[in-house]
Amino acid sequence: MEHPGVEDLSVQQVLEALADPARRSVVCRLAREDADLSCGSFELPVSRSTSTHHFNVLRQAGLLRQYYVGTTKMNALRSEELEHRFPGLLTAVVAAAHAETAPGPPVREAVRPG
Repeated sequence: MEHPGVEDLSVQQVLEALADPARRSVVCRLAREDADLSCGSFELPVSRSTSTHHFNVLRQAGLLRQYYVGTTKMNALRSEELEHRFPGLLTAVVAAAHAETAPGPPVREAVRPG
């Protein structure tokens, strides 16, 4: 499998890959688990072929590194490489996705008059 070099990653492609909720959920789960997971570990609300497409988009955007263990395709989040290329981007996206799904009203910062 081909993986783009960190120098070839573009913020446009990364953000486009993360715009899809299914792909964003894969990235967030990998970030939360802090472990490599097989494609079959994810319960995505799409067909198997669409799921394969989502994993390919994430790999081509540079978010995932995929490798085989026997016949099982594993997925690793390229967090260190992404942090080096786009500091804070992945952390912000994961935090925003978590805040979006957290129960309760959103936390708002108080605005102080100038």
